[in-house]
Amino acid sequence: MVDLVKRFLQLEAASGIILFFTAVMALILANSPWSELYFSFLDVPVQLRIGDLDVHKPLLLWINDGLMAVFFLLVGMEIKREVLEGSLSTRRQAGLPVIAAIGGMIVPAVLFSLVVDDTPQLMAGWAIPMATDIAFALGVLSLLSGRIPLSLKVFLLALAIIDDLGAILVIALFYTETLHTTPLLFAAALSAILLMLNRNRVMSLTPYLIIGGLLWLAILKSGIHATIAGVILGFTIPHVRGAAHTPLRLLEHKLHPWSSYFILPFFAFANAGLSFSGVSWSDLGSGLPLAIIIGLIIGKPLGVMLVSWLAVKAKLAVLPENVGWYQLFGLSVLCGIGFTMSIFISGLAFGTTSDAFASSRLGILFGSLIAAVFGYILLRNATRIRRSKERKRVSSQL
Repeated sequence: MVDLVKRFLQLEAASGIILFFTAVMALILANSPWSELYFSFLDVPVQLRIGDLDVHKPLLLWINDGLMAVFFLLVGMEIKREVLEGSLSTRRQAGLPVIAAIGGMIVPAVLFSLVVDDTPQLMAGWAIPMATDIAFALGVLSLLSGRIPLSLKVFLLALAIIDDLGAILVIALFYTETLHTTPLLFAAALSAILLMLNRNRVMSLTPYLIIGGLLWLAILKSGIHATIAGVILGFTIPHVRGAAHTPLRLLEHKLHPWSSYFILPFFAFANAGLSFSGVSWSDLGSGLPLAIIIGLIIGKPLGVMLVSWLAVKAKLAVLPENVGWYQLFGLSVLCGIGFTMSIFISGLAFGTTSDAFASSRLGILFGSLIAAVFGYILLRNATRIRRSKERKRVSSQL
């Protein structure tokens, strides 16, 4: 299990570095003489038509609705595996990351709402600072490779998985505008079929993937965000606890490289291209960007640390092995890296062509950057302090 977690963490850390470069590339292109080409590329119409079924969207929305559904399929499978046999499989293991994740979602949302309270039209973005970008966060942790205990990385992984589940529920409950009954009933029937296949221990991936594709189309047409189809499919892919080769492990293994090295970087490239034309640095200190920055760099660590401290003091949970409060604080600051998921929620809240979306990306980019830098500094200092104490203890024993 430890080797599996190590391989997963190494893969996601590499993805974080690629995410960083694709985001920077998007920013450069959006503010270069080639900006028109960049934005025209994202606006290319892509159509899928089979008889009366017609799905016609610009490339940007195919990326956000289609490719991200594959990412959420992977998230769904990760959640299922961790619940069955991983870092969420026992009450003791799941206690602190679950509680910390809940605090890390509630407090940023509350602070965001307080900041934009006098601007009701911005309240739709309350969920933007809730999520943690696991790929970027693990990418920063990789810079401290060998100096961070594995238990701290596993804690971040578990917290981020709960974060993703919370984001999925928020999207389903609060970012669905108009429901269409017929495709929704069709989606419910397809979901029931997937569950029946799972209960009857059908171990071939083919029927799951075919029905999953139809489920994506049905949910897309129903008005619910299509990425939910990926989660439903992920939860129904068969997995046997303790087995080395299962359909879930096989599909997870095949999708990880695509998600880490193509889907998330492509999403970052398509959504991080913020034009700074007409943007003043003073914009960061007011309105939507300020609310997001406060949510990410103050709300996130405050929520994670406050509820973690209360849970440990109340003996509802325990700190991860070999992890102190200073290290946990550094990690909680690192959880303020919202980036991909925050941009995704922002697009749902305001629409990808609105001024509010452009303004929110400004706050997300700078808030995530601040969280990454300060989280790294705090974790590096925490590691130095811990090593210094260990040397002193060994010296005193000699």
